[in-house]
Amino acid sequence: MASSSGNSAVSTQIQNSGSEEDLQHLMDQRKRKRMQSNRESARRSRMRKQKHLDDLTVQVAQLSKENSHIRTNMNITTQQYLNVEAENSVLRAQVIELSQRLESLNDILNYMNTNNGVFENEHLQASPEIFMNNPWNLMFFNQPIMASADMFQY
Repeated sequence: MASSSGNSAVSTQIQNSGSEEDLQHLMDQRKRKRMQSNRESARRSRMRKQKHLDDLTVQVAQLSKENSHIRTNMNITTQQYLNVEAENSVLRAQVIELSQRLESLNDILNYMNTNNGVFENEHLQASPEIFMNNPWNLMFFNQPIMASADMFQY
């Protein structure tokens, strides 16, 4: 029914105008209106696509910046970890060295206790106090502990 009323409007216009030129003019006008509408729609679509592209470009820049920041933090953390590992290696070496020194000192104490604190050397008797007061003997007790991370290879 709607199409017949649309056709009747056109036929009424044809009858009223009485010319084919008026009909052509009306159809051209509709065609121009439709083309203009299509152009506007295409322009809006291009604008949406451009905005989306701009948003993605901003997002890429932001993510690249975050990635760089994370990479920098990882490098710093890795360096700190390596420093702690090197320090732990030094401490492990010092523990071994101190354990050996303690064992040696305990051996000396055990030897001194079994001999009642007296050293015998060709009719010369010396007590532990004499041994400790001798400056040449003291340098053995104050030796620095020497260790480095290079001592251990992982």
